[in-house]
Amino acid sequence: MTSRRGFLKAGGLALFGIGLGGVPGFLMDAVAGAKPLGLFKRRKIMVCIFQRGAMDGLMAVTPFTDQYLKAARPTLFMSAAKNSAVKPLIDLDGHFGLHPSMAGFESVFRDKRMAIVHGIGSPNATRSHFDAQDYMESGTPFKKGTETGWLNRAVGLLGHDAATPFQGVSLTSSLPRSFYGDNPAVAISNLQDFNIQMRGNIKGANMAAKSFEDLYDQTSSGLLKETGKESFDAIKMLQKTDTKNYKPANNAIYPNTALGNSLKQIAQLIKMDVGMEVAFAESGGWDTHFNQGTDTGIFSRNVNDLSESIMAFWTDMGTLQDDVTVMTMTEFGRTVKQNGTGGTDHGRASCNFILGNGVKGGLVHGTVNQLAVENLEDGRDLAVTTDFRSVFSEVADRHLGISNDKVLFPDWNGNKIGVMS
Repeated sequence: MTSRRGFLKAGGLALFGIGLGGVPGFLMDAVAGAKPLGLFKRRKIMVCIFQRGAMDGLMAVTPFTDQYLKAARPTLFMSAAKNSAVKPLIDLDGHFGLHPSMAGFESVFRDKRMAIVHGIGSPNATRSHFDAQDYMESGTPFKKGTETGWLNRAVGLLGHDAATPFQGVSLTSSLPRSFYGDNPAVAISNLQDFNIQMRGNIKGANMAAKSFEDLYDQTSSGLLKETGKESFDAIKMLQKTDTKNYKPANNAIYPNTALGNSLKQIAQLIKMDVGMEVAFAESGGWDTHFNQGTDTGIFSRNVNDLSESIMAFWTDMGTLQDDVTVMTMTEFGRTVKQNGTGGTDHGRASCNFILGNGVKGGLVHGTVNQLAVENLEDGRDLAVTTDFRSVFSEVADRHLGISNDKVLFPDWNGNKIGVMS
């Protein structure tokens, strides 16, 4: 049977962006008769959240016993002491403390369903947001021109010809770098205003067609006819579903934020069985150069949104939790020393969070050496001691069954760190 990859190449149809504008009217008029829910067989799902702007891992998960950090951050340092001047950190293991605004994570960490990796980052020492994000999303830290993203390659390695454009889904207004490539991927900005954008035209197709079936009949590409039917059935199914009045399970309450709404819609797609196996969402505002704050302020609001959004999603998953693993990522961390405006500047290593029933949870993995100046990268930053690819590849391997690291992360031959059980 013709692959979905072949369909995209030969058919010329790219379901790369589902947004609010520029939509061919015939597609909106053609929707009719969706198939029942459960169109595709449910498989394991990996949900990736990119924290754009570079999260301060030393404030999210603080080595609070380190006196060098305390000296470097006279107004930003937080402790786990009960008599602290600000709300204390949540003591995880006697050395690392979770930011109090991430209290939602404490229960799953104690229950060994959440793992934290500290000292994680890219081997490329760039402190450019654009370059660091590009390298992390392509999965090739020293190759600027890589055409594909690591999540798109992951979709290809799954080997499931499900004939669905929803195998890889990004809840963003445009397709992120992680999903660039020929394998199935679609960007959805809002399920309630579900629309489709076209990249280019389908040769021989009449854009005034009155139905999806007319579109099949008019295209000269046999590939579209062979593999497109299930795709468009899935699209019809989304069109017919009352996403606006979706009721999360188990009384889960999502924050009314961009990330909260994205994860809420990912939950809907999971429950609708549209064939999704890799999902992507993003969170912004992590570039805290000014007035970072401690238990209140910009950083506190951001980590609260992150934790509350993820925990609402996890609660909503209920009996589906075995099928889902959530992993966060950020392009780099922040400087050990605070700057003169109450913030932190571009650094190197940060930390990430992995939630799932298959993680080796309740632990802070990785290596964070004492933050004396001689241990810092370039004398200023938390050193990268864990290559992000060693974590991303392990999660993809153990949760999704992807074991071809040479394709997933070309030029990487490192070791996995045992973050998955």
